[in-house]
Amino acid sequence: MESSYSFLMDLALILLSTKVLGLITKKFHMPQVVGALCAGLLLGPAVLGVIEETTFIKSTAEIGVIVLMFAAGMETEIDDLKKSGKASFVIALLGVIVPLAGGYLVAMFFNKPGMIEPEGNCSALLQNIFVGVILTATSVSITVETLKEMGKLKTRSGNAILGAAIIDDILGIIALTIITSMADTNVKISVVLLKIVLFFVFTLIAGFAYYKFYIWWNNRDKHGMHRHVIISFVFCLLMSYIAEEFFGVADITGAFFAGLIISATQKSKYLAAKFDVLSYLYLSPVFFASIGLKVVLPEMNGTIVAFAVILTLVAVLTKIVGCGVGAKMCGYKNYQCVRIGTGMVSRGEVALIVASKGAAVGLLGSAFLGPIVIVVVITTIITPILLKFVFKFGGPGVPIPESEGFNVPYEQVQQYRDKIPEDLVKEGNKTRK
Repeated sequence: MESSYSFLMDLALILLSTKVLGLITKKFHMPQVVGALCAGLLLGPAVLGVIEETTFIKSTAEIGVIVLMFAAGMETEIDDLKKSGKASFVIALLGVIVPLAGGYLVAMFFNKPGMIEPEGNCSALLQNIFVGVILTATSVSITVETLKEMGKLKTRSGNAILGAAIIDDILGIIALTIITSMADTNVKISVVLLKIVLFFVFTLIAGFAYYKFYIWWNNRDKHGMHRHVIISFVFCLLMSYIAEEFFGVADITGAFFAGLIISATQKSKYLAAKFDVLSYLYLSPVFFASIGLKVVLPEMNGTIVAFAVILTLVAVLTKIVGCGVGAKMCGYKNYQCVRIGTGMVSRGEVALIVASKGAAVGLLGSAFLGPIVIVVVITTIITPILLKFVFKFGGPGVPIPESEGFNVPYEQVQQYRDKIPEDLVKEGNKTRK
């Protein structure tokens, strides 16, 4: 009989392994989030099978990604997001269309007698389109954590990625709804579109009401800031719940908008710092490890392996090309286009969720599940590595604000220090003496 306290051992193993492997990947000049993802793969059924994804881990991971996107929203300037609004839409649109077309063409080539035998209750055409729909998914949480670790979240490229990822989520829901409505007559596309519109209306009303309440409360409250953290977290959880439960929009989208609303207040930096500690200490390691715990690699023959390799290459290139071209059309520089496209590559848990929904209505045969898992694993792991690489080229990014120097990575501080002329450094040393 399994111990009722086994979740404590699971949690200890996850926290220890994610930190150890994170430090190892950092040693090789890679983002620590890569180590956390590898820890989940290592502990999960794909390799050692030490830990299974329990209800506790799944729920904690969900809170982890909600807090991660909530903190990202609080660290985002609304004015900067407005400036990138049109560009974000174009980037997201091409970031959906190009992978959709690429995935469809690859599936069309392999999904036929003599290659991979067609399965499922739906026509081969719908199955092929659905593979493309899976490739439209973007797991921005991986990118957000990587950019925060590098100190690049507040760059122009970072704002474009965040804005495009939110719109990508909405477009992905629409694409998923259209294709599933063709396979399941119970799904109504008109209802889904109406809910999405109503979600944004609700967000505007709820955001205005909360902002006015917060300003009124802040002026009257004389008891310190601890209560503000609780109230802000409650608002985040309510927005996440309402987005998912009533409007069919991803809970992380509700969390991001909750953070964006709070970013307009004067206390956002203090609140973001508190949630960063919670995320780093507990929630983020569990979330990133949980992605690896979901992975189960089935047996595959040569044809399916070839399909997996080609599909992975298409998944990477179509996001970089689609989002990169969209960014170029909106006036971004070449190095920024590459950064934005790379930031949208990760499919993560989002693609697995989309695949599971399609499989439930017969849109995805069992033979296709293995290659989809491989796409998820590879794109999730290589995205932080590619981001680290592409941010070495082009502009230096955002300057260091004096009030936030303690949040800036040492490498970025050293970068600015190295630009100070040597004679000024010597003069400063003389002054101190």
